[in-house]
Amino acid sequence: MFARLQKGRKLPMAEKLTRLKTRLGDPEWRRYGKLLFAGKAMGIGLVLLIITVITSLFFWRFLAADVEVKAADVVNPLNTVWTLVAAFLVFGMQVGFTMLEAGFCRSRETVNVLMECIVDTCLCGLLFFAFGFAFMFSHGNGFIGYHWFFLKDVPATYESTGVAFLAFWLFQFAFADTCSTITSGAMIGRTGFVGDLLYSVAVSGFIYPIVGHWAWGPDGFLAAMGSTGHFFSSLGMGFHDFAGSTVVHTIGGFIALAGAIVLGPRLGRKFKRDGGGPMMPHDLTIAASGGLLLWFGWYGFNPGSTLSAMDFEGIGRVATNTTLAACAAGLTAMIYAYIPNKKWDVSFTVNGFLAGLVAITCPCYWVSPTGAILLGGVAGVIVVAGVELLEWLRIDDPIGAVPVHGICGIWGTLSLGLFACGKYGATGPVAPDNSAPLTGLFYGGGTQVLIAQAIGSLIVTSATFSVAMAVMYLVNLTGTLRVSAEGEVYGLDLHEHGISAYPEYVISALASPAGVTAQPRAAESSPSLAAAKALQRVAMETKIS
Repeated sequence: MFARLQKGRKLPMAEKLTRLKTRLGDPEWRRYGKLLFAGKAMGIGLVLLIITVITSLFFWRFLAADVEVKAADVVNPLNTVWTLVAAFLVFGMQVGFTMLEAGFCRSRETVNVLMECIVDTCLCGLLFFAFGFAFMFSHGNGFIGYHWFFLKDVPATYESTGVAFLAFWLFQFAFADTCSTITSGAMIGRTGFVGDLLYSVAVSGFIYPIVGHWAWGPDGFLAAMGSTGHFFSSLGMGFHDFAGSTVVHTIGGFIALAGAIVLGPRLGRKFKRDGGGPMMPHDLTIAASGGLLLWFGWYGFNPGSTLSAMDFEGIGRVATNTTLAACAAGLTAMIYAYIPNKKWDVSFTVNGFLAGLVAITCPCYWVSPTGAILLGGVAGVIVVAGVELLEWLRIDDPIGAVPVHGICGIWGTLSLGLFACGKYGATGPVAPDNSAPLTGLFYGGGTQVLIAQAIGSLIVTSATFSVAMAVMYLVNLTGTLRVSAEGEVYGLDLHEHGISAYPEYVISALASPAGVTAQPRAAESSPSLAAAKALQRVAMETKIS
């Protein structure tokens, strides 16, 4: 073996140790080694100091966070974005509602419908900010919440959802706005604008959020029903409403019913049992398009109610069930309406698929696609029967708000107790929890879920209708709920807002807005214009008498 024969030869470990021992015996090499070690130690210390300073300045608030909040933050951005996208879709339903109501009303009250839908949205936003959200979603007691007024002292995320608090607020505001808009649908054509503002304050600020707290609040008595120490604990089952068949649609539908009853029918409205029939809508193109926009927005309404983009299977199932229920209901409504009339009615078809959407809103998370088709098909029949029932009762509901939202909302709520397939439990911020699935009567689960649903629906429906009747009568006492007979015959657009929705053209004299008198001299003697004026005189005389 050679020790150091060639330059650059790699030394064995034994020789390296011998060399190190020799150098350590040299005082000059010992001073060099101490200096080298001190420099390296100082360098490592400086790097650690820089890391500590940067961490303290920029990342300390995350490292010091509570362990539970850190766990929620992992899914917070994704779930928040999903909830916001759903909120935008639900808010887009206001366009659908506006077009649906405007299409089903008469041309002379179109501007009034536009104004009501727009102003209801603005009013609802401020009321829900001030106290509506607090009443509905804050902690309190079983009947009302009493924290977070004006969104003060709110947490970073809402409860355990992992969704940013204000994103959740926006999503729920869109729901509240939907309920308020449903109400106006049965009252168009004869409601004064000031009266609309007054009852809208009651709906968005008090009725919807307080009654909604019972089912959706963190400590609502219907949500806690069946558990130990709460309402009806012996039942062992709480009330369920995934996206709002009861909380949004039944509440809105039965407030609408109260308003239609207190207002009475429009002037000239003659019911079938009296030899008449419904007043014709002025633009079915707008109405049908509005209905389809509502269908599109429902993909935010139902799937968005998971509040979790992590529940992949749940989102897909809810969206599919929503689609199938609407398809089935549209077809059954069309067929059922054809039987007595021998006509393929587009208005019944539109309201049919809307009825299916309302019905599936409650059970959409817990039913199978087959169950969605069946319950949607039943909803299509129910909505046509509901329209006929209101016609027989002489209740004037121009767009069918009560049958679509009120009656089919009840059916959708009860259908959970029949069609829940026994596979799905609850959604969650990270993954679904199917440890306690809901099982309906048709899947061998007995009547427990059905009874809980019936109790919740009965309480919400009766309470809502009773309070709404009182509110409508009180507003009516102010003289603002219904416009004068002269204003109604003249047309709400010109009487209340001073402008027609269609100022540049007139399809026929009968279709022109009432009150427009500036006609060419040759047209003044036309039979159609004379007929229009005669109809106005008859309506006025009927009201006065």
